Amino acid sequence: MKYLFHPEAEAEFRQAVEYYEKCEEGLGRDFALEVYSTIQLVMLYPKAWPVVAEHLRRSLVRRFPYGIIYSEDGEEIFILAVMDLHREPGYWVSRV
Repeated sequence: MKYLFHPEAEAEFRQAVEYYEKCEEGLGRDFALEVYSTIQLVMLYPKAWPVVAEHLRRSLVRRFPYGIIYSEDGEEIFILAVMDLHREPGYWVSRV
């Protein structure tokens, strides 16, 4: 199985890494590792997390207030958002 980021989700991810790195050296790397760890779990168990919209699920990232919004299509996980849980809910819906 492989994964693919929506361009805006990839930009969110990179911005969050930069933000955490500015907060504390190494924290951006820790955030990135937690996100990739979450993605690995999603790839292993794609149906394990709750449905948040028709064909979309959300898996929470450990240690950080983020969730991964994704869909599963055969052998591919499409990451629609790397969602800051403190941001307005549903801001990513227009990407569907």
